[in-house]
Amino acid sequence: MVSEKVLVRQSAIHGKGLFAKQKIRSGEVIGEIAPSPTKKSGPYVLWVSEHEQHHVKGPLKYINHSTKPNAAYYDDLTVVALADISPGEEITHHYGDEW
Repeated sequence: MVSEKVLVRQSAIHGKGLFAKQKIRSGEVIGEIAPSPTKKSGPYVLWVSEHEQHHVKGPLKYINHSTKPNAAYYDDLTVVALADISPGEEITHHYGDEW
């Protein structure tokens, strides 16, 4: 499930990105990742813990990294807005300090 308020387009951060089409309010669920466990690391893999990783498919895989994110992945595999996100603004997540 992915909100109808988002779209994928070219990103100034990297390749493609996920952007707000409409205002997304802080605390609003942007989408949910379908469980897709994997043992391999690589692009589009979400590490929930050292022992749990999921391959991210669909538009949510285009959420780029930022040290000042406006969204977060949660352990229940939802992506939630951390702040209000304006139309046209790219949706970002902090991947971790190693990025």
